[in-house]
Amino acid sequence: MPVLNGMLLVSFPFTLAEPVPGSHALQGEIPDAQQQQRQQTRERILQQQNTAQSEVRLAPSEVVLPDYPGNEPSCFIVNTLRLIGVPDARFRWALNAADVAQDHCLGGPVILLLINQVQNVILAEGYAITRVMARKQSLTKGVLTQTIQPDRIGDIRFDRLWNAIPTSSGEMLNLRATEQGTENVKRLPGATADIKIVRGQRDATSDLRVSWQQGNPARLSLGLDDSGSKSTGRYLGSATLALDAPFAHNDLFYANLGEDLPGRGPCGNRFHTLYYFFPVGYWGFSANYNHYNWYQNIAGTNQMLTYRGKSGNVQLTLSRLLYRNQLHKTTLIMRAWRRHSSIAVNDIDIEQRRRRTAGWELGFSQRSYIGAATLDVNLNWRRGTAASGALRSPEENTHSGSARTGIALGDISLNQPLAFGEQTWRFVTSVRGQWSRQALTSPDRMAIAGRYTVRGFDGERMLSGERAVIWRNELAWNVLSRGHELYAAADYGRVADPGPHSLARHQLVGSALGVRGALWQRLSYDLFAGVPLVKPRSFHTSGATAGFSLNLEI
Repeated sequence: MPVLNGMLLVSFPFTLAEPVPGSHALQGEIPDAQQQQRQQTRERILQQQNTAQSEVRLAPSEVVLPDYPGNEPSCFIVNTLRLIGVPDARFRWALNAADVAQDHCLGGPVILLLINQVQNVILAEGYAITRVMARKQSLTKGVLTQTIQPDRIGDIRFDRLWNAIPTSSGEMLNLRATEQGTENVKRLPGATADIKIVRGQRDATSDLRVSWQQGNPARLSLGLDDSGSKSTGRYLGSATLALDAPFAHNDLFYANLGEDLPGRGPCGNRFHTLYYFFPVGYWGFSANYNHYNWYQNIAGTNQMLTYRGKSGNVQLTLSRLLYRNQLHKTTLIMRAWRRHSSIAVNDIDIEQRRRRTAGWELGFSQRSYIGAATLDVNLNWRRGTAASGALRSPEENTHSGSARTGIALGDISLNQPLAFGEQTWRFVTSVRGQWSRQALTSPDRMAIAGRYTVRGFDGERMLSGERAVIWRNELAWNVLSRGHELYAAADYGRVADPGPHSLARHQLVGSALGVRGALWQRLSYDLFAGVPLVKPRSFHTSGATAGFSLNLEI
């Protein structure tokens, strides 16, 4: 294909250059950067919808502890606590619960209390059937020895789930491993599963009995919304085919195809996504590929110019659960990615707009339960590299941005259920942002304005920056507990570049009212209307905006 060089660009009635970081605006005429931002957001929402994971929390029953007794007539000075029955280092941490008793005079009731304290901290870590006891012994030497009687796994009665259960026969039974296995089994939307702990055939063992049923392994859904832009088609239709356990190991695959409707107009776009996930115990592997095409006809000086753009992205993600207890779960996330994009005018490639970048990402994900509320925190560090044949970005040639620098990413969200009388409500607040010391290329900047960032704006124009923060708040009422939510939203966003620019000129505030829910358990909907409240004077947007989203499961 011919390549359009930089000398011919001056003959066009407008520039093809993307805004430099200080401008903080994504213009709508040549929608390359803006469409990439939209597509990245759609990919994130699509993945959240199709990979929602069920949470399993098993609560062991604790031993009820009495109050410390008063003065004991008969006691012994204890200055050393010991554990036997398992390797000493395995449960040494549990003795911290009884540290206060060291170098004190202990009688029978206090010794029993200390044993139960150690028992409870072991139960809290998931060792529900492991028992702590004190055998007959002499305390005259100041040593209190506690014996751990572990309960081990006998058999796992479901051979097909070797990759789902992060434990094996002979290992100590732990509820946290059982929780993780249950989540892996129940990850598939079309499957129901349960893991029961039953008495084993051998002494001091328990068997795991897995009951698992799978419904229709294939699911087809059709979607329609107006999240597109006027420049490439506002109304978007999509179809998603999801396959549960295509290789019979609790894996998940889905393919998504979409385009603007009705299509074949002066502008349009098409996109498709492929996703696959495979769990192995505490590990998870996923691969994601998406491709996006858009075109737009613009009247030139002497002829109609057809602009065509395409972009693609490949991501490989490896995750590892590092820690979990009844209230917290921490996951390590490692990711490699490769991204490319290009623009052509009348089928002639524009060399200056060709991009090919690659890099890696490392982060942590934390979920915590605070009473009835759920707190999610994600922290990531992303860095571009010269791997996989990466090209120098156009901004790097002009020293106005780099695709090979570090970016700190983070988001935190709190979901708090509420109750007023017999009515159920919930309050959701979330903060998402990024930070970079250096100027970035346009696809790496964070953009704000629109239904997925700051509601109340039509999204035809956006503000973008290397440093950005989005704060979204929502109060929702489950109307008469019928599965339909009426919600009010208030959002705030601001962007900045590494230079000394005033943030007041680059912030947005918007609000929205909406209703969402499901009809006949197959048709989900979201209808909303919003208004902008605060924006820069030069930032043009509609005085009010409305939108919808429909999804039909077949």
